[in-house]
Amino acid sequence: MSEEPVARERSGHTAAADGQFLYVWGGYVSVADHEVFLPNDELWLYDLENGLWERRDVCGTVPPAMSGTCGCIVNEELYIFGGCCDDGQTNEHYSVNLQDERFSWRRVTPRSGSLPSPRDKLSCWVHEGRIIYFGGYGHKLLSEITDPKSFIVDEASWAEDIFWGWNNEVHEFDTERSRWTEPQTFGRAPAPRAAHASASIGSKGYVCGGRIRETRTSDMFCLDLNSWTWSEIVSSTAAPLGRSWHTLTAVSDTSLFLFGGLSVDCRPMSDGWIFNLESKGWTEMEHQNKDKPRLWHSACQGRDSDVIVFGGSHDYILLVDKGHCNDALVFQTQPYPLMRLCQDFIASHASMFQSQILCLPPKLRNAVQKRTIFFRPSRKSQNCCSSCIYNLMQWFLLGTI
Repeated sequence: MSEEPVARERSGHTAAADGQFLYVWGGYVSVADHEVFLPNDELWLYDLENGLWERRDVCGTVPPAMSGTCGCIVNEELYIFGGCCDDGQTNEHYSVNLQDERFSWRRVTPRSGSLPSPRDKLSCWVHEGRIIYFGGYGHKLLSEITDPKSFIVDEASWAEDIFWGWNNEVHEFDTERSRWTEPQTFGRAPAPRAAHASASIGSKGYVCGGRIRETRTSDMFCLDLNSWTWSEIVSSTAAPLGRSWHTLTAVSDTSLFLFGGLSVDCRPMSDGWIFNLESKGWTEMEHQNKDKPRLWHSACQGRDSDVIVFGGSHDYILLVDKGHCNDALVFQTQPYPLMRLCQDFIASHASMFQSQILCLPPKLRNAVQKRTIFFRPSRKSQNCCSSCIYNLMQWFLLGTI
């Protein structure tokens, strides 16, 4: 029996989810002390129901192999911008239609506006068909650096009249009009940074932490994506350690989930935190992956507010760069609905319910059979059956189901 395909270990890749699949492209891995970009002519699909991977060839105007790019899905199209390739940071913009079985990439040519300067390790939000990009590390000509508050020069990196550094710029791309703009923002903006984390809920975009020069922070800012007004969110509780290369994921209308990253003292982190936007407080979350630190990984929302963390490294990649990962970690951030609990319980005990599964209505039977694949003992990425039983019993006793 042939082994199931699994996406290769990587860090600095792009990942986005549409409720059915997690899409993974690019990134890099270390081979014999050399950083090697992953093939750019493939796209990996991870089925959120059964946990199986599928590799798909791509065609068209394929982006160069790179890491540190920023990706998101808008109207069933995966967009990527920026990143670092063999020639350094780039400001090229590409997209691929995820409903097109050929997965044909195209270079996005704007009808109006100017592209942001080349950069990587940036973030983005999606709002009303628009992609809003924030921050990153990249380079500009000296003549292009007009505001030292929005672009901090990295004094260790320059060549003639080209300077590298961190920025806190906001750039908007309208996918319908294919137009770039740089809106004027108001309020107190976050300091220029890169390798930060961001997430959006409704018309609000949130930024947490990141690297600012030689330090790493855990501050939180909010940008109103309608009025373009920044505000700092001061925590009402003790905050997580400052970090970069972590992730932030919206898991409800009022909460965000932070995971991993590289701490201020350069330790790979495995802690998970929930930030409540109403109380403005952090709560550290207990989870089963405390022995799996990750940095420069990806995190996307899955089913029922699950967070799917893929890839990343468990090493301090600037010192020892051999710990790239390819497992998919599933974090449960909210109580599951009764239907999910029942499906997972039956799927994780499929041998006990074989005859009953066959009697289920077709749609429900297919759903349970897909989850049965997820819980197969032979799969590397599997949930603990006892966890399902425990959750079912606990929420039943608490009266939440």
